[in-house]
Amino acid sequence: MTHLDKLLACLHNKHVIVQTHNYPDQDALASALGLKVLLEARGKKVTIGYEGIIDKDNTLKMIELFGIECYESSQLFLAPEDEIIIVDGQKGNINITDLIGDEVACIDHHKVRRKDGYRFSDIREDVGACASIIAGYFFENGIELSVQVATALLYGIKMDTHNMTRSVSELDLAMFSRLYPMADQGHIKLLDNFCLKLSDLEAYRTAIDTLHVVEGVGVAAVGAGCSEALIASVSDFLLTLSSVQVTLVYSYRAGGVKFSVRSEVECYDASDMIADALKGLGDGGGHADMAAGFIPDVPDESMAVDYAAVVEGRFLERVHG
Repeated sequence: MTHLDKLLACLHNKHVIVQTHNYPDQDALASALGLKVLLEARGKKVTIGYEGIIDKDNTLKMIELFGIECYESSQLFLAPEDEIIIVDGQKGNINITDLIGDEVACIDHHKVRRKDGYRFSDIREDVGACASIIAGYFFENGIELSVQVATALLYGIKMDTHNMTRSVSELDLAMFSRLYPMADQGHIKLLDNFCLKLSDLEAYRTAIDTLHVVEGVGVAAVGAGCSEALIASVSDFLLTLSSVQVTLVYSYRAGGVKFSVRSEVECYDASDMIADALKGLGDGGGHADMAAGFIPDVPDESMAVDYAAVVEGRFLERVHG
């Protein structure tokens, strides 16, 4: 049996919900779209759902270009018997809201939190993009890819591996090479030109003004209300500095403090470092070279600064011992 066969064998309902992580990015949406097409090719009806908002220009443009129908959780009207497949996330993650319904399956590429509690799980933490796993399902089952789906999956891989420079596995390379000739390169170029809004530059300005580097660790604030994607983009940007090998970037948003971590040093695992720094305050995780975390229920921005200082202290202690 293929992975798709095993997944289908565990689904009892005609209609299935595919849930991405909160505030979905390009990889999450590409994976959800690909899985929707796969399941519908096998007779299922699929609805894509998420919690939060989608506010990054290239993600919104991606939804428009590829006709991705996705709904915020309040629009789903879920019932306890509804079957949910989580993509690009796992139960128990702070960025996965526990929606009404039964999370029967999980397809992900982050560090394994747990594999029990699912009827089916395909969690490959060595893979750079969840879209690579979903693309593999198409080729494994001989299911035809439309230009739109191939382009969406290629873009998801491209974005989550930072243009094939981060956490790239053999599967990512294989799927990228197979999808590339099938995809619309004009759409890829168009999406690349939708990465930043003029207003986003303020976050970069704030990061530059607040940046302090302690023995290779760059710590910066980006101001309040920044999107998850923008926080991550600033974190990537700071990592390009010759004096920075690890970054910790934060913003007060959605009633809490959001952190983005990057590491280009093998002995400093970004996922473990942010998880340790947030113990007792929130939760974090991701990959060895990129991770994120969140402290919920922070009432105001001034208190967010205090929390960020605590996390920074723990983080630097972990790095410098």
